[in-house]
Amino acid sequence: MREIVYVIILSVVACLTLYFLTQIVEVNYALQTILKVCFFVVIPIGYVYFVKKIKFTHYLNWKTLLHNPSKLSWIFAISTFTIILIAYFFLGSFVDFNSIASELREKSDITASNFIFIGLYITFGNSLLEELFFRGFIFKNLYHTNYKKTAYLFSSLLFALYHIAIFKTWFNIWLIILCTIALFAIGMLFNWLNANSKGFMNSWIIHIFADAAIIIVGFRMFDIF
Repeated sequence: MREIVYVIILSVVACLTLYFLTQIVEVNYALQTILKVCFFVVIPIGYVYFVKKIKFTHYLNWKTLLHNPSKLSWIFAISTFTIILIAYFFLGSFVDFNSIASELREKSDITASNFIFIGLYITFGNSLLEELFFRGFIFKNLYHTNYKKTAYLFSSLLFALYHIAIFKTWFNIWLIILCTIALFAIGMLFNWLNANSKGFMNSWIIHIFADAAIIIVGFRMFDIF
């Protein structure tokens, strides 16, 4: 029970602190990235050393974590990529992309000249950080207790709320609600795919494809192509 409390408290504190620093203080994107690495990597490492008292390499072996994803994960990945682009085609007119681009320039120093590089980081690096934290740290630790339902629900809900904080000013209330439900469902799916796996490659491959589709949509904001 003690370990469960630690995981929940540490994960909530990490997400709230990142929200404060990125959305209230509004630090630039480079500093946001550094802070995210500190919270999403350092906290799991500290938890393993000081709470579980085992070597981090024994707890999270990269050869195990990054095993080949299942065929089902590839199907979900390609489907997710396609659905996001289709959703953009039908719902894109309801989103003010010019306002989003202006906000990103002002708050995070993201511009057309650096968007492609940031897009590559988001697709591969940022997605890895989030999978390590939400699935590798939160879900896996809670799931390996007698609180499996809590593992599913808590990690999925925090995953959804964490992302809402990022785009809360971008969409109208109905799109925010729709995105919240979708993100929660995605979190549940990611957890299910990883439940019987020692790693999180199954969800990471889907995350990569989803972020790749979002970056393609992002090109529209900055008129890159």
